[in-house]
Amino acid sequence: MYRVMLLPHDADTRELRRALWAQRIGHRITEDAEGQMLWLADPAQHQAMLALVARWQRGEPLEAEPPRRSRSTGDGATLLGSLRQVPVTTVSLGLCLLVFAAMALLGDLVIATLAIVPLGVSPGGSLAVGNLTEALASGQVWRLLSPAFLHFGWMHLIFNMLWLWYFGRQVEALQGSRRMLTILLVAGIGANLAQYAAGTALFGGMSGVDFALLGYVWLMSRRAPCSGFFVPQMLVVFMLGWMVFTMTDMAGLVGFGNVANQAHLGGLVVGLALGWYHSGRARRRR
Repeated sequence: MYRVMLLPHDADTRELRRALWAQRIGHRITEDAEGQMLWLADPAQHQAMLALVARWQRGEPLEAEPPRRSRSTGDGATLLGSLRQVPVTTVSLGLCLLVFAAMALLGDLVIATLAIVPLGVSPGGSLAVGNLTEALASGQVWRLLSPAFLHFGWMHLIFNMLWLWYFGRQVEALQGSRRMLTILLVAGIGANLAQYAAGTALFGGMSGVDFALLGYVWLMSRRAPCSGFFVPQMLVVFMLGWMVFTMTDMAGLVGFGNVANQAHLGGLVVGLALGWYHSGRARRRR
């Protein structure tokens, strides 16, 4: 979400909001000590929102006209602009897709290279699992994070990319690429180490980072509502419910038994810790 302008405390924004939704302009209005802050979801609609707000401020009727497209800016240019505004999220998505394509072409070689420990086949035909300490000592430090970019199926990839884009774009747009990169690195490494500590060497996925982003965005929206973060409460309930469900024996009965539960939990703890810290700082600044 992007800050647009501050409106007076006593301003009745109901008509404005109806007109904005009628023109499919995603927005949010939050209350703070200075007034009502108007936020915009898509920066490509900035001019359309300002024009509508100006008419509302002049007391003109707000007719529900369909949003007009700029002739100079096509859908491709708009998408490219959105991707450029969130480079860390975009690069993370791109790497996940690239690794998934490489797995389809090179198979187990990619998995052995990016798994948290070196993997191979012993002379007897069984899986040979390396040691993390030895791998790090030999300079293979990328293994602490690289399992987050491994995905073992289309559904696994699609769902993880969906949540990464939903939450990551919000964090990066509101607090910058450095904050998003920090969450990605700390949560990715933390989730991977949590899963490895549970005795698993072969795992992967961005879901640990996704749960960290969920915890971070949720706490920011609850403890620092003027920060602009927003997550539907039912989405929080769904994702936490899903995490708990995959930890039960019932998940295995319906085909969801092979889930990196410790990575999910580790990522969530990291996200909540970072969210508590940064939301506290935001409250003190207010």
